[in-house]
Amino acid sequence: MKFSRKLMLLLAVLLSFSLVAAACGDDDDTADAGSGDYLGDGSLGTVVVEPGAQVQIRSLNAISGDVAFLGVPNQRGVEAAVADFGDIKGFEVTSGEGLDDLCSAEGGQAAAQQIVADEQVVGVIGTSCSGAAASAAPLISDAGLVMISGSNTSPALTSDLAGTAGETYRPGYYRTAHNDLYQGAAMAAFVYNDLGYSTAAAIHDGDPYTQGLAQAFADAFEALGGTVTGFTGVSKEDTDMVPVLTEVAADSPEALFFPIFQPAGDFIADQASGVAGLESTQLLAADGLLVDGFMGLPQSEGLFFSGPDVRFGENLNESTGKTAEEVLAEYEAAHGEPPSAAFWGHSYDAAAMLLDAIDAASYVDGDGNLVIDRAGVREALNGVSGYSGLIGTISCDDFGDCGSQKITVIEHASSGDIEASKQAVVFEYAP
Repeated sequence: MKFSRKLMLLLAVLLSFSLVAAACGDDDDTADAGSGDYLGDGSLGTVVVEPGAQVQIRSLNAISGDVAFLGVPNQRGVEAAVADFGDIKGFEVTSGEGLDDLCSAEGGQAAAQQIVADEQVVGVIGTSCSGAAASAAPLISDAGLVMISGSNTSPALTSDLAGTAGETYRPGYYRTAHNDLYQGAAMAAFVYNDLGYSTAAAIHDGDPYTQGLAQAFADAFEALGGTVTGFTGVSKEDTDMVPVLTEVAADSPEALFFPIFQPAGDFIADQASGVAGLESTQLLAADGLLVDGFMGLPQSEGLFFSGPDVRFGENLNESTGKTAEEVLAEYEAAHGEPPSAAFWGHSYDAAAMLLDAIDAASYVDGDGNLVIDRAGVREALNGVSGYSGLIGTISCDDFGDCGSQKITVIEHASSGDIEASKQAVVFEYAP
């Protein structure tokens, strides 16, 4: 009996010490993290931001060359989201100086090497082009970072939408842009059902984006009952498109889909009407040419373009509290022009989602440092479901496809009124 009383007394004393310790807190990092009020298990390491320093993310987009019309609005969207989001637990956020992916595999790899060399970088918004992402994603993934693209659309970067990972998929890769399997299906349905054409050809330039989208269109068109009369490629550097157009014209297709970039797209649009067998062929392009630089050319008139549904209206980004209308008005006021390409809103949402994920995967330790768990950032993004963004409702699947997947086809009537054409929707698709 005496032993039991002593044991009870000892337990009471220990309990008292435990309560005092819990009330007073602990000074080491383990105690600060012990609340469990953050995501991550430390398996990919942490980034420690000291008091007075900034949380580092990066924008990696095509901001020079022929595809700058695509990348510059993306970067501006990232910068706007960072400004609108504000601090993370009292720490400022910076996207640093914009990096250039050059819309190429070489450019993506070089920029990714620069990014991973800085151990303070937590995540990347980019790339603009799928070809750049294919070489950048492995480096970003292996370093434990995340990359969220606002305009990559190649199925190879995520999945075939049937549970099989794409050949260039890497953990930590996400996108708010659509998967081109949806865009290919949308354009095929428009051509076969709405235009009533039963024959079509497709041209790509060997890029993962262009080849993937051309193939998605061809597969979907044949599945509807159409006949693909030609499927061929050009080089991005080609200026004389007559030989390949002559090859395509041999079977006189009713439609020709060429989802490529400038400047090659300029030459196809300019030279097609002069090739025998293509005089009455309807030309079709995609979001790679849905940019002011191409749509301002006279030879672009009369084309149909597929691309993301950008009728954002009053859609609200839940992380910043800004509507699409507000963000667009502030964009035009700041830069003196509307966005020259379609993916500015996707990039804004991508940046806001990244900052939300960093906030969910971080805590302030006893020394006042912000500790960010890299695995926790991925965990947060993997769990995104029903997120309200400028582009609509966003949910991420197992392979990083997070986009709204809504596609429209617009009819381009006048190179002198590009903005009117962007709103001239003649077909819409929502899977």
